[in-house]
Amino acid sequence: MKATQQTLQQIQRAIRKVVEKYPTTADPVLTDLHMQVRPESGELRIFNDEMEELMRIVVDQWLEPTEEDLYDAASVAIKQSIISLRDEVEHMSILHPFSFVLMGEDGETMSDIYIVDDDQLILDTELLKGLDAELDEFLEELLKD
Repeated sequence: MKATQQTLQQIQRAIRKVVEKYPTTADPVLTDLHMQVRPESGELRIFNDEMEELMRIVVDQWLEPTEEDLYDAASVAIKQSIISLRDEVEHMSILHPFSFVLMGEDGETMSDIYIVDDDQLILDTELLKGLDAELDEFLEELLKD
């Protein structure tokens, strides 16, 4: 399911509202931003680390998902929206590093959508998948000798 322009605009408006809650002039806080997609209601909810709801919107395109990959499609749409607001997002009064995390309905972390650090920006965590297994295998081979 490819996000429509309307969907991207709805998500961008929600992110802008969250950005307004963390103006650059405020004292920085330590938090990540947790995003939850609710398929049954089409909602996108954004929380801080204390699970205080910062923003809630209904994304029209998600009201009746026709595909099972709603979470994947939502993740892509959210990432696109964040990237389009990159300057605003990176200057929020949140201590670096911080991330936008996609969580499931049960509150469990599904993936990091976007990570902001002073020196690094990780846009795609797919690059890191399997790294633990490769490092374990390398260490095992190294210790055999």
